[in-house]
Amino acid sequence: MIGVVAKLKIQDGKQAEFESVAKDLMAKVKANEPGCLTYQLYKARGSSTDYIFMEQYASADDLKAHGQTDYFKAAGPKLGAVLGGAPVIEYFDIVE
Repeated sequence: MIGVVAKLKIQDGKQAEFESVAKDLMAKVKANEPGCLTYQLYKARGSSTDYIFMEQYASADDLKAHGQTDYFKAAGPKLGAVLGGAPVIEYFDIVE
């Protein structure tokens, strides 16, 4: 399994727009990607602009397929328009 943490800083005042796009993306991922075991947005405590997506994929192929979906590609420009900087993406391997 592969874990992903995507850290996102959102422009102040754009949080509602970001959350709307992110919630739509989460719903589509959860409905259409059985190899994506977790895809959840979290907002940092004590911050109005810091968020993370916590993601878990069954395999590298599932992670690759996620990035190639039409809805993920469509969400990219919408998310990019509200970001307050480059996202920080970290990848993790499961410890069993």
